[in-house]
Amino acid sequence: MKLKEIPASLWHSVRLSLKSSQGLLEESKPAVPVVVSMTVIPSRLPKLALVLRSLLDQSVRPERILVWLHQDMESQIPNGVQRLCGSLIQLHFTPLKCSHKKLIHTLEAHPDRVVVTCDDDFLYHRDWLEVLYADHKRHPKHVIAQHLRSIQRNEDGQLKPYKQWIYRPELNQNSDSFLAIGGKGVLYPVGALNLQFNNSDLFLSLAPKADDLWFKAMELLNNTPVKRCDRLVPEPIPIMGTQTFSLKKENVDQDLNGIQWQQLSDHFNLEV
Repeated sequence: MKLKEIPASLWHSVRLSLKSSQGLLEESKPAVPVVVSMTVIPSRLPKLALVLRSLLDQSVRPERILVWLHQDMESQIPNGVQRLCGSLIQLHFTPLKCSHKKLIHTLEAHPDRVVVTCDDDFLYHRDWLEVLYADHKRHPKHVIAQHLRSIQRNEDGQLKPYKQWIYRPELNQNSDSFLAIGGKGVLYPVGALNLQFNNSDLFLSLAPKADDLWFKAMELLNNTPVKRCDRLVPEPIPIMGTQTFSLKKENVDQDLNGIQWQQLSDHFNLEV
């Protein structure tokens, strides 16, 4: 977490904490036909209520918010989270420990619904969901994200390091290379992913620590285009105390993303 982010994190955490749980759940808002889906790692479970309050504080209301947790966490749910659960917010438990569970189980349970994923360490801007869904209505076949990267190779076909996978729309980059980054929010239309999306043997073998890359491979196999949201909302605010562990540090600093993408590319014969 950057020093400059601390005041906003503290202010919004307190603001959301002071809101009545019942008031957040009962507040009348326009509804959008999407399911919000996320997962939580054990170290961030104490902050889950803040994330959920951020989702309830949106300008629009989703049909449902599904949270997928490892089955060992079933007896550890904080009271603040339990008070928010009901028909709108539902907790589900799975033997999977990997981050892929943030999306795959929801797609299995609701194959006919638009799904929006978010992360467990951010507070999201109030217009975040409304903006993603508005873009979906304009581009109903696209995966839509607030943040993209662009998978890049050298002239000899070798993958560049992940840190060089920079999305630069002014360069007219190959749209097949666009990679939706989950942390800032991604919307998946119905049928966006190939039917192999829930093949745990494959994703645990090829991309065990990179759900974004696994989902990208599934999008390419289904010829699903990816685009950045037409309107970018302010960055999600990191929650204090959630940044100690991050797959990003390992995947980026050790370039494990590059290794995992090459494995996916070789296995599925992807041209990107």
